[in-house]
Amino acid sequence: MTELKQTPLHALHLKLGAKMVPFAGYDMPVQYPLGVKKEHEHTRQQCGLFDVSHMGQICVSGDNVAEALETLIPADLVGLEKGAQRYGLFTSTEGGIIDDLMVVNAGDHFYLVVNAACKDQDLAHLRLNLAATHTIEPLDRGLLALQGPQAKDVMQRLCPEACELVFMQHGRFTIAGQEVWVSRSGYTGEDGFEISVAADACEAFAQQLLAEPEVEAIGLGARDSLRLEAGLCLYGHDMDMQTTPVEAGLIWAIGKPRRHGGDRAGGFPGADVILHQVDAKDHTRKRVGLLAEGRAPVREGAPLVDEAGNDVGVVTSGSFGPSVGKPVAMGYVSRELEAPQTNVFAVVRGKQLPMVVTPMPFVKPGYFRG
Repeated sequence: MTELKQTPLHALHLKLGAKMVPFAGYDMPVQYPLGVKKEHEHTRQQCGLFDVSHMGQICVSGDNVAEALETLIPADLVGLEKGAQRYGLFTSTEGGIIDDLMVVNAGDHFYLVVNAACKDQDLAHLRLNLAATHTIEPLDRGLLALQGPQAKDVMQRLCPEACELVFMQHGRFTIAGQEVWVSRSGYTGEDGFEISVAADACEAFAQQLLAEPEVEAIGLGARDSLRLEAGLCLYGHDMDMQTTPVEAGLIWAIGKPRRHGGDRAGGFPGADVILHQVDAKDHTRKRVGLLAEGRAPVREGAPLVDEAGNDVGVVTSGSFGPSVGKPVAMGYVSRELEAPQTNVFAVVRGKQLPMVVTPMPFVKPGYFRG
C-alpha cells in the first residue's frame, strides 16, 4: 500500500483533534470535534478555514503563454486581464474532461490550481504539449481557503488591501512578513479567499487565522456538502473523461471567442465534438440538480428511474444539505427529463425515493462582486 502524503498542516490537524481519512493520496481531515453539520453551518454563518494544500499549484511562463494554454483549455485566456482568475477545463481529444482548474493571469506567468487526484497527469499533459516552448513549474506551497460571510472581516484585520479584490480577482500581498497569493474565490458558494503561502510558513499562518474569533477549522465532509449546495462539480464524480463540458452544464466555461463564430474558434482538444454539441444540442444527457422530497440522503451511484421504472440516469453526488434542510444531489438524466420540476425517482436499497429536478445552486451565492 502506498504511504499517504501529508500537507504542511498535518501536525496541526492532529493537534486539533481531526478525524483523518485517505483522500487523493493524502491523509486529510474529514471532520473536527465540532462535527460535519456544525462545521457546514459555521461556514455559512461565520467563517471556516479549509486546508486545500493537496491541490496542485503550477506556474506556466514563456512567450505568448495565454495563447499556448488556449491550445489545451477552451476558456478565453487571451482576454484574461492581469490579476484576473478564470475557471477552465483540460479537455481530451474525444471531448471529455481531463480535469477542471483555476487559471490566473499573474502578469509574467500564469498560475494554475488543479485537482489533487489529477495533478500528476495534468503536469505531464502540460509538459508533453508545452515544455518545448514554455517553462512548467510545480510549486511546493501551502493553500488555504478562508470561506464564509465573515471572511472579509478576518481579512480586513490581517490584510485590508486583499479586501479590495472582487470575486475571481487575484493579488500578491505581504502578511506577517510572508508573501501570500490571494484569490477572492472558493468552492463553498460563499464569499472568501484562497491563500497560497510558502509551505514552511503555512502552519503558523493557519494558526494566526484560527486565532481570529470567527474562524473554525473545517474538514472535507463539510466542504463536500457546502460545494454540493452551491451546485459545484467535483471532478471524478460529477464529471470525468467520459463527460463533455456540454453534458456537464459547463458551456459557460467555453469562452465566446473559442466557439464557432468567435475570433479564436476551436484549437483545443476535442473542439470538433464539444462545439458540435454546443451548436446542435444533440447530446443525450445533462447534469441537473435534484431535491429529495423525504429526509433520507441519496448517495452517489444511486440509479434514477422514471415513473414507469425505466432507467433514466444516475446520481453523481448526494448529501443532506444542512442549509437547505433536506437531501440535495446532482446527477445526469436523459435530456427529455432535464426541465425543472420534472419528477424522477432514486433507487435506494430497493425503494424508489421521489426527487424533483431543481435549478442549481440550491442556496443563494454570497460571492462578492463589488
